[in-house]
Amino acid sequence: MTLRHVLFLAHALLPLISAVPAEAQDTEGDLRRTVAELDDSAFSAFNERDPERFVTFFSEDLEFYHDTEGVSGYPGLVESSRRLFGQESPLRRELVEGSMEVHAVPGYGAIQIARHEFCHWEDGAQDCGVFGFTHLWRLQGDHWQITRVFSYGH
Repeated sequence: MTLRHVLFLAHALLPLISAVPAEAQDTEGDLRRTVAELDDSAFSAFNERDPERFVTFFSEDLEFYHDTEGVSGYPGLVESSRRLFGQESPLRRELVEGSMEVHAVPGYGAIQIARHEFCHWEDGAQDCGVFGFTHLWRLQGDHWQITRVFSYGH
């Protein structure tokens, strides 16, 4: 599997469901903290190679747009996450510190824009890349999920 495929699958495995009360979203700082916690939770599942937990952060009506791989949805995310996490080569995702922006979407949720680094081992050496992403988070009741992913800069 090439780095591009690994990184595509890594981006597809991402972001997040949580029981954060709507009233906790009173301020911009609260919303930013909530999205940061969601991102951390989702990618903890990713880094722990837990596909069942990881995919719960994504909506079943997910649309995933990738600048080199095209468009996919939730079934592709489920399949690719299981395949990716079943590989022997460790893969790790980290949010690039200071890169995250969060913007409220009234009546819907939030937009998260940031950069993240994915690293894996290939031919005995660590191979890393930094890429941009945008997640559209939807809050339904007390649960947040990612409904749209834009992954770019590959």
